[in-house]
Amino acid sequence: MFARMWPRMRQTLDSRGMTEHRRALLAGLTGQVVEVGAGDGANFAHYPATVTRVLAVEPEPRLRELAAGAAARAPVPVEVSGASAGRLPAPDASVDTVVFCLVLCTVPDVDGALAEARRVLRPGGQIRFLEHGRADSPGLVRFQRVLDATVWPPLAGGCHTSRDIVTALERAGFTIADLRRYNFPPVRTPWSFHARGTATVG
Repeated sequence: MFARMWPRMRQTLDSRGMTEHRRALLAGLTGQVVEVGAGDGANFAHYPATVTRVLAVEPEPRLRELAAGAAARAPVPVEVSGASAGRLPAPDASVDTVVFCLVLCTVPDVDGALAEARRVLRPGGQIRFLEHGRADSPGLVRFQRVLDATVWPPLAGGCHTSRDIVTALERAGFTIADLRRYNFPPVRTPWSFHARGTATVG
């Protein structure tokens, strides 16, 4: 159900400003890229020409079909795969950047996904991330945890609102740079707390 709803929801979010965040996320990328959880391929149009290849991983069949259509229109070569975040179809130390965009909230094993990203990154490679997660006040965090333990994940395709993605990246051995935190939409809701940045092996 969520896979059917997401493309229209995503288009609404993009029209209200998420497109600019996607562009900022991908700006300046070069070489070989793996995008984890590509959804319907919303990022593909924003990859710069300096990217030589994108391997886009999307395990959900309906979204993967939409992503394949977006790949055909992309300005850079994009291959869409049905693999998962925990088993990326790339050799060790083979890619320049791994992109996570609004996906780590749904991944069953965040630590495993980040370890797999580290495996495929070349020395000096980076993670680019744009994720929503844990709120900035104890009251809202408690509310997020209640949502995550009850109704929200089944309604929202496995999404968890209270995950602290920045801490997870640091726990996985990455150093965070260019971190920007903001609310999107610009109000305080359980799902509005976003972080965008770059992570390199510390």
